[in-house]
This record gives sequence, C-alpha cells and structure tokens, in this order.
Amino acid sequence: MDRLTGIAQQFAASKQITAVRAFGNGNINDTFLVTVVDEVEPCFVLQRINTHVFQQPALVMQNMRIFTQHVCDKLQCELDLPDRRWSVPRVLLTIDNRDSWVEPDGSYWRAISFIDGSESIDIIQDIEHGREVGYALGRFHHLISDLDPTQLADTLEGFHITPQYLEDYHRVLPTYTGEIDRQVDYCLKFIQARQEWARVLEDAKSDGKLPLRPIHGDPKVNNVMICTTTQQAIGIIDLDTVKPGLVHYDIGDCLRSGCNPLGEETTEWEQVQFDTQMCRSILAGYLSQASGFLTEYDYEYLFDGIRLIAFELGLRFFTDHLAGNVYFKVKYPTHNLDRALVQFKLTESIEDQETAIRSIIEDLRA
Repeated sequence: MDRLTGIAQQFAASKQITAVRAFGNGNINDTFLVTVVDEVEPCFVLQRINTHVFQQPALVMQNMRIFTQHVCDKLQCELDLPDRRWSVPRVLLTIDNRDSWVEPDGSYWRAISFIDGSESIDIIQDIEHGREVGYALGRFHHLISDLDPTQLADTLEGFHITPQYLEDYHRVLPTYTGEIDRQVDYCLKFIQARQEWARVLEDAKSDGKLPLRPIHGDPKVNNVMICTTTQQAIGIIDLDTVKPGLVHYDIGDCLRSGCNPLGEETTEWEQVQFDTQMCRSILAGYLSQASGFLTEYDYEYLFDGIRLIAFELGLRFFTDHLAGNVYFKVKYPTHNLDRALVQFKLTESIEDQETAIRSIIEDLRA
C-alpha cells in the first residue's frame, strides 16, 4: 500500500480503495480524489492542508464544522425552499473518530464528502452560468447571514486586509534584486498610485459602516459547483477560508474572477477587460438571494469592493514574485508576475468603467 492510499484508508474505514488521483488545480492545498467500493458514496476528497498558510489547521476544521452544522440546520428549517438542490460538503471522520489525520512529519490531512453529479469550471461560459455563480454566492451568504461571526476563528489573520498586504509589499520590496523591466516597472507604478485609496473598506469598517459577517473568503468561479444535469449552481466548496470578514471581499472576488473572460492565468495581460454584461448577470444572481440582509452602506461600497479585490490580489501576486514565489504555487519563475499583471489590468478596466458599474448596481437594487 502506497503512502497516499494508506492515508486515505484512515478515512475510508473498511471500504476498499480502488484509486487515488490528483484533483483540481488549487494554489494552496494538495487535493486528491479517492475512489472506493461503495454504491452510496463512491468518492471522497482527500486534502493535505498547507500548514505554512493555515498555521492552525485544527481551527480550520472547527470553523468548517460550525459552518456546516449551521447551514444544515438552516436548510431544514427553511419554509420557502428554492426549487433546486443545495449541497454542503461534510467533514468525514477517521476510523478513530477524528476530523483529521496527522502524520509523524506533521502533515495534516482531512477528508470531505464529494458533491456528486457536479463539476467545477474555471472560466464562466455564458451569461446564464454567470447568474448561477452569483446565485451561489448569494445563497451561501444568505444561509450564514444569521451565524454569529464571533463563533468563527480568524484562521488567516490579515487575509483580505489590503493595508496589511501593502505593509508586506513594502517590507519585501527592498530585498528584491531582480531586473526592473517594463512589466515590473508597470506594477511598481500601479501600486504607488493607489496606496492611499487601498484603505477604503477597512476605513468603512472602522467607521461602523460595514459590519463583520461570516464570509467564504475565496469564492472564485471554480469554487462554485455546477450540476451536470441542470447546469444550476448546487454548492460552494473550498471552505478553509470561511471566517469573519466583509461580504464585499467575497462579492469583489467573485466578480474579479467571473468578469475576466481571458481568465487569471492568461499571459495576454494587456488584453484583459472587465466584462460589465457579465457583472450585471452575476450581481443579479447574487442579489436574488442576498438583498434581504444588505444595508444602504453595503450598496454604497459595492463598487469599491469590486475594484479593491482585483487590486489586492495583484498586489499579493506581485509581492510573492518579489519574494521569490514563497506563497503561491508557480509553474515558471515569472508566473506570479504574469498573474499580477492580469489583476492590475483588470483593476484598470474596472476603474475605466466605474460609471457603468455603479449604474448596474443602482439598476439592480431598485
């Protein structure tokens, strides 16, 4: 029995494992799909949590249990149920009833249920797909809108706190010894021009305008599961980043990943544009589920959230490039630089279309 199969067996109990293969394309955790001999649940997901990123993995699992229990209870109590399936990944226990398996070298493993009959798609295919992605995030936020955020641990302190990423950037920048070519120079000037504005959401939070709520933390397009039969959104996965935060970070991240037709891995960064038609579709889907708990200030800062998160991710990618690619997985030395350029160009496109985007927000809230 090889190492992976042996680890998977801790969660499979007496079921026979027939295959363990790499699964998905996440930038943080190592993920595998385990196939077992079982008619009810023939697959489950096995993951090694990146403890360099998630330094308290037990708290990640605690958050996941609190979240899933709350959502399951909420679904059972809902009277006006949407006419569609909604699935929540379950934490699977080991043969000795634990929610994780820790190897002698400290590797931290967990298993979660697989959402069958679904698929994850990296880039939005059309307007209907966009609406489903928005619906999924709105449904997610609706289901946890009454979950007390103080019940959740902050498993990634500083995550989605743009001013802290700026501090990281300024700490790393003096250590950079690489070439200042045209692309690096573009990034340096782009960040310099937006440093003061980058506090916009944190200032609104400090002023009491935007409340802390439970958020997903990483609701990009490929974390929305689409039913292969109905093409409807049926769940959101990758729950490691669930924590207290601002819903604007989630909305901005969803639109950032959904309204870039070229995708965040394109090398044609100068061609990147923010698709306002897709923005309208995603926001329409989102507000169909989330409008009930949004405040006047929430709407007021929506555009800032859309603009900020593209900038923030570009800043994080660029800082990691300067630091020597220590956080995000890369396939080649300038991978994070290319990713940063895509996000900064997307930010620029959002800025150029501010009037149109604000008009969409006003139209949809009417």
